[in-house]
Amino acid sequence: MKLTVVVHEADEGGYWAEVPAIPGCATQGESFEELLANIYEAVEGCLSVNVHDLPAPENGRILEIAV
Repeated sequence: MKLTVVVHEADEGGYWAEVPAIPGCATQGESFEELLANIYEAVEGCLSVNVHDLPAPENGRILEIAV
């Protein structure tokens, strides 16, 4: 899977990044190298929703897929 990451320079120094394909997925780092490490952790965290905790829709299904 490939994701686009938008990297911004923070006004107070360092960097922050967001993943437009995953709403709410963002992170920051004091250096570019720290930001790169943090973005992998942020994406993993954003994608690791425990489907067993989700309420089953009344007339629907919950599926788990691998990409």
